This record gives sequence, structure tokens and C-alpha cells, in this order.
Amino acid sequence: MKELLDKLSSYNVFNYLFPGVLFAAFVSWGTSFTLLADNIVVGAFLYYFYGLIVSRVGSLVLEPLLKRYGIVRFAQYADYVAASRTDPTLETLSEQNNTYRTLAAMVVCVSVAAAVDRTLKLFPRATVYARILGAVLLLLLFILSYRKQTKYVVARVEANRASGTNEAKGGSRAVT
Repeated sequence: MKELLDKLSSYNVFNYLFPGVLFAAFVSWGTSFTLLADNIVVGAFLYYFYGLIVSRVGSLVLEPLLKRYGIVRFAQYADYVAASRTDPTLETLSEQNNTYRTLAAMVVCVSVAAAVDRTLKLFPRATVYARILGAVLLLLLFILSYRKQTKYVVARVEANRASGTNEAKGGSRAVT
């Protein structure tokens, strides 16, 4: 377990594990859903997964809404790639930026979980449909996440090709 924890980057901790633990705690405390795990190993994987879902909601739902209403503005990706070569602080700032987005998405997800809990108490027969809808929404969330991440990989390759560097082979992380 220690080796696994040692391999987690700060990005994984602050954008997946930390929000996942908070999400599980808040939902377990505020609804009839039980998301906290008794087993620490199982819990670590579950919390990471919850955090991954919350992060993807932030990336695919919250971020476009914030962009649309002018609350946030992004630089061109090629400019980000070029700037990250000369400014080592940029990756840390981007990681922090994504953490704030994920925490905001966590609040949204906790609110949705509370609304679903209340709805299922009013309409208990809807539980079967809620599970099916949840599975379909998760599938859609991960398909859209895959598409978005693929676009970032392609954009990074193109930005590196345009600048004549070979940094893409260096394992740099795409910003999502």
C-alpha cells in the first residue's frame, strides 16, 4: 500500500483522492447514502474513483459553464505549452486551478446527491430507474472525458511539432 501511495502525484491527491474523500464524507453525513468504506484499501480506491467522477464533472460540466458566462478565460493551448517550458510555476498554478474547479464541482455533486436522495424518498419506485440512469450518465461522462483528453493529447503533439521540440515524449501532463 505504501508503494502505491508513494506513486500518487500531488495532482492525483488534490484532484482525485482529497475531493473523493470529502464527497464520500459529505454525502454519507448529509444523505441516506453510505459512501464511506470500512476497509482502508477499498476506501482509497473508492475515494479516488469518486474524486475522478467529481473532477470529470468539473471539467465537462462546470468548466464550460464558467467559460460560457465569462467567469473564466483560458489561454490558447499552444501558448500554455510554450509558456510551461519557460515557467516552472505554471504547472503548479494549473494544478491548483484544477483543484479549485474540482472542489466547486464537489459541492455541485453533493447537492445533486442530496436532491437525488430526497427524490428517491418521495418516489421509492424510481430507485431502479435512478440506478440505470446513473450507469448511463457515468458511461457518458467517461466517454466525453476520453474525447476531451484525446483532444488535449493531439493539441500537445501539434504544439510540440509546431515548435520543433520533442517534449511530448517527456511525459508532460495535459491540463484538463
